Amino acid sequence: MCGLSGEIRFDGGRPDLAAVERMTDRLAARGPDGRGLWSQGAMALGHRRLKIIDLSERGAQPMTDPESGLTVVFNGCVYNYRALRQELEDLGHRFFSTSDTEVLLKAYRQWGTACVRRLFGMFAFAVAEADTGRLVLGRDRLGIKPLYLARRPGRLRFASSLPALLAGGGVDTSIDPAALHQYLTLHGTVAAPRTVLSGVRKLPPATVRVVEPDGGQHDECYWQPSYSRRPEHAGMDAADWRDAVLDALRTAVRRRTVADVPIGVLLSGGLDSSLIVALLAEAGQDDQATFSVGFEAERGEQGDEFAYSDLVAREFATDHHQIMVPSDRVRGALDRAVAAMSEPMVSHDVVAFHLLSEEVSKHVSVVQSGQGADEVFAGYRWHPALAAVPREREPETFAKVFFDRSHAELGRMLQPEVLVDHDASGELVRANMAPPGAETALDAAIRLDTHVLMVDDPVKRVDNMTMDWGLEARVPFLDHELVELAAACPPQFKLAHGGKGVLKDAARKLLPPEVIDRPKGYFPVPAIRRMAPPVLGRIEQVLSAPEARARGIFQEAYLAGLLAAPDAHRTARGANALWQVALLEMWLQSHGIN
Repeated sequence: MCGLSGEIRFDGGRPDLAAVERMTDRLAARGPDGRGLWSQGAMALGHRRLKIIDLSERGAQPMTDPESGLTVVFNGCVYNYRALRQELEDLGHRFFSTSDTEVLLKAYRQWGTACVRRLFGMFAFAVAEADTGRLVLGRDRLGIKPLYLARRPGRLRFASSLPALLAGGGVDTSIDPAALHQYLTLHGTVAAPRTVLSGVRKLPPATVRVVEPDGGQHDECYWQPSYSRRPEHAGMDAADWRDAVLDALRTAVRRRTVADVPIGVLLSGGLDSSLIVALLAEAGQDDQATFSVGFEAERGEQGDEFAYSDLVAREFATDHHQIMVPSDRVRGALDRAVAAMSEPMVSHDVVAFHLLSEEVSKHVSVVQSGQGADEVFAGYRWHPALAAVPREREPETFAKVFFDRSHAELGRMLQPEVLVDHDASGELVRANMAPPGAETALDAAIRLDTHVLMVDDPVKRVDNMTMDWGLEARVPFLDHELVELAAACPPQFKLAHGGKGVLKDAARKLLPPEVIDRPKGYFPVPAIRRMAPPVLGRIEQVLSAPEARARGIFQEAYLAGLLAAPDAHRTARGANALWQVALLEMWLQSHGIN
């Protein structure tokens, strides 16, 4: 929906308004419909607006409540804002707009930081308290909306994207070795609070942080579902779970139709996005706008799944848009996608999402997307292996099936000064699997994937690529009530039928069997997987640049081996090793990090 930025000073000085302006302007793509700045005392806030709810100027931000002295900047959407508004009106609050931003502002006034527990939606926000001098930062339960932080002596800055913080200046851009370890081990994922840069951190999901005027701070994690069986679900069989999941997904999709503008669907032709189309049609939304992207084949590898998306479009009579991308366009698209990344992301479909978002933004400014279903409902090929071991052996099993490479292999890749002396990625996995509240090994793995890894891979990818074109993506499979239900679902119902069994059973009431029983697909980009000449040429240029040589992250012999056989070196999960290395360097150069 928007982009936010700001600064709070702890040293008695005034905030650097020029820096806040630069950060705000760097967020222009996220909010092309309006710009606002506010400053009082030690705090300053900036905002870029994408108009989705209350298209009038009454919904502009930063938004201040004069009676309480509270000022807010907000990114996202509160889907239950109308019900909350009625509750707040019954409590005596008066409203001057019809925006969800004002509902958040009055909800904070009424309930303080506990207001987040009442919000159904995706959000990141900053609330400035004029009377106390406190700054309150919050992020939604599943981290759908980002919030980056850069702290230096005497001040804290924050923004919706990492590049916006860089635009403000004064950021420590040295490489964080532990984050680099995660990036090269966890398929490009760097878990909150780290980023690959030492001077930038992320507010974790489901967290409210209160920052005091003297710089002290404390965090509250306000949500974490239990991945255990609940008494109220005792006796439920496969049919009962199917019906419960379908009802919860119906609610999740309906919630995400709240808008004062039209809403489309990103339709890959897979089970998840097709279910969204089917449920919208069931709810009476005729002539839906749907969008699919495909790529030119390379070396026999197919680059589109149009057969399935076309089938779904015909079945539900959607207004379908099909976008085909030739390989020679991928190089230029790649540079633009990398520039849009808040952090380096190695999944090939970042390019697909960026190109798709460009086209979609010409037609609508809000879409629903199927991201998150594989994590929540155990849809990946490695989930059965994770379910087959005792709970105490899950971390080592997870490393075997999920890690791109071992800690020892990193020692042969990296220069000593950026290599940590311990298995930082293994420690992350063990720390997040150890807490109670996950009954089985698979429960522990899905909890890690859903609440830690997914946030900083597919969820971040969708946000970054869509918002770079002023397009808001909503993800019903990450509705927190649906996630709570799925967390309680016995593993055998999720693992059935080759994964996502309970979801496939639900889909049989709505979708053609060809879509449900098809092989698992993805957004393939053959030009990257197979290192087509335009892509390989760009990679060679990046790795031979003076910045790359001066940075010296990777050992020269390792790079030479990759470049000598660009398509031969694969990680344990089958990713192209050269692509991972090059993408990191490409991102660093794209954002002027030297």
